[in-house]
Amino acid sequence: MQDSHRTLFLSPAEFVDSDHEAVIAAAGHLTAGVIEPAIQARILYERVRDGIRYDPYRDFLNPGTYRASAVLEAGIGYCVGKAALYAALCRAVGIPARVGFADVRNHLATPRLLEAVGTDVFAYHGYTEIYLGGGWLKASPTFNAALCDRLGVAVLPFDGESDALLQPYDEQGRSFMSYIVDHGSFFDVPAKFLTGEMSRLYPRLCVPGGLRGSTMEEEARG
Repeated sequence: MQDSHRTLFLSPAEFVDSDHEAVIAAAGHLTAGVIEPAIQARILYERVRDGIRYDPYRDFLNPGTYRASAVLEAGIGYCVGKAALYAALCRAVGIPARVGFADVRNHLATPRLLEAVGTDVFAYHGYTEIYLGGGWLKASPTFNAALCDRLGVAVLPFDGESDALLQPYDEQGRSFMSYIVDHGSFFDVPAKFLTGEMSRLYPRLCVPGGLRGSTMEEEARG
């Protein structure tokens, strides 16, 4: 990767705010004593995957939903916010990172979520790309372990050596998640664009303050 590109994807941004003191502190604490970038990437991935509870009912009209430091503070986020946080943590330890977006088909969403979305196609799913070993790797730290257990799918591991995208099958071999369209990757989260698109595509989901009620983990029990 050219030095100019490396500098760009190590730089802080408005939503991938890798210069925020809480992000810097978390990244330093989690990777203390670890110098191998692939191991750092795995540690940070697992922290975001399992330490930040996935919640698809966030307030998509609130810029904080898309900002790494706000997701870290809340301990809750949806795919884009979690992807931004993972990118920010990686940048904070010197691993170039960016955020990517794809449309996915979710076969095992809860009935309430499907009703709110109105389809099993979820547009602009957020994932992270990090630069390791001379190339870009895709990683999706979306679903935390507790939610995966209730949905009947294995957690998605990331070893820092190969892509880790969403699980294609559940533990019974049923289709779980499939990618339909890849929209590419970006230096920062295009939050204004996403707010408009989410409101246009999913008006029942995008309400001020977020959709109140049960969490997805509660809905997935049993």
